[in-house]
Amino acid sequence: MEYIIIIISAIFVNNIVLAQFLGICPFIGVSNKISTSLGMGGAVLFVITLATIVTWLVQYYILQPLGIQFLQTIAFILIIAGLVQMVEIILKKVSPGLYAALGVFLPLITTNCAVLGVAILTIQKEFSLMEGVVFAIANSVGFSFALVIFAGIREHLDLMEVPAGMRGVPIALVTAGILALAFMGFTGLV
Repeated sequence: MEYIIIIISAIFVNNIVLAQFLGICPFIGVSNKISTSLGMGGAVLFVITLATIVTWLVQYYILQPLGIQFLQTIAFILIIAGLVQMVEIILKKVSPGLYAALGVFLPLITTNCAVLGVAILTIQKEFSLMEGVVFAIANSVGFSFALVIFAGIREHLDLMEVPAGMRGVPIALVTAGILALAFMGFTGLV
C-alpha cells in the first residue's frame, strides 16, 4: 500500500514539474511535439532511476559514514553529470540505435534539475532503496505525463489563432499555469 501511495503522490499530487517546479526548462523547451516529449520522458525515466540508485548508495555508504553529508549537493551533481556521460559513451558503443533515438536528450538531462531534485528528495524523505527507486520511477512517469499532455496542448494551440502578443512563450506559460491548476485538483487524494 505504501508503494501505491508513493506512486499516486509522485505522479498526480506532487508532480515534479507542476507542483514542485523542478525541470521547467525541458518542460517548456522540449514540449513542442509529442514525439520529442516521449523521447525526453524515456531518457528522464532512465537517468532519474539510475541517478537515484547511485546517489542513494553514495549517501548511505560513503557520505554518512564519513560524516560529510554537507557535500551531498556537490557530490550528487558530479555523480549525475558523470552518469549521463558514462551512459552516453556506453550507449554509443553498445547500442547505436538507442543512442541515436535518445540523441540530444541525454546531454539535456545533465542540466535537468528534476534529476537532482528527485535524488535529494529521496534522501530527505528517508526512503529505503526500493522506495527510492519506486519514487524515482513514479516521478519520471509524472514528468513524462505532464510533458506529453503539455506537448499535446501546444500542438493543438499551433492550429488555433492565438493573438500576436500571446504567441510562443507567453501562451506556453499561461497553458503551463492552467495545467498546474488542473493538477492541484488531485490534492488530498493521498
